[in-house]
Amino acid sequence: MEPLDLLKKSLQTDRPVAWNNFPDISLYMDQVISYMPRQFINIGADSELTPAMVNNYIKDGLLPRADGKKYTRVHLTYLTMICALKQVLSVKEIKFLLEDIQSNQEPEVLYEEFCDALDTALAETAEALTPSLSEEALPHIALKFALRSYADRLVCACILNTLLHNENEKNKKSKPD
Repeated sequence: MEPLDLLKKSLQTDRPVAWNNFPDISLYMDQVISYMPRQFINIGADSELTPAMVNNYIKDGLLPRADGKKYTRVHLTYLTMICALKQVLSVKEIKFLLEDIQSNQEPEVLYEEFCDALDTALAETAEALTPSLSEEALPHIALKFALRSYADRLVCACILNTLLHNENEKNKKSKPD
């Protein structure tokens, strides 16, 4: 099977585990690091999670502190979302987005919403992928997907800027002169 055939199959079938399928016991850092690659379609080593990254996410406020040295399904939930989003957003943007979304949702509901959106995105991309292509067509297909990513990133940036602007306006109005 060709690499694009394998990728299309992964895009169609590979998904993060459901909330209820996360381990029901707390995990130590090394267990978290070995667990997380199962949550994603990996195509390179640049997406590997490290203990230093987890600690930085905690310091940056993206991830709650561990309970002692143990991490729960809530931690796995946030790490799953962070690892996916960091491929296209900055840590600052991820923090703002997750804070805005989680302000009125339980982690389980937020994770289900995330998984539904990810499922839709992966399915749409799989549908747009024609894996049996000639060598000459590959650069054109890569360009198509790169430009799709660019367009999606523009929309995302505009929405995040709008949300940030609205938040700043609310903060200005709530501060006494």
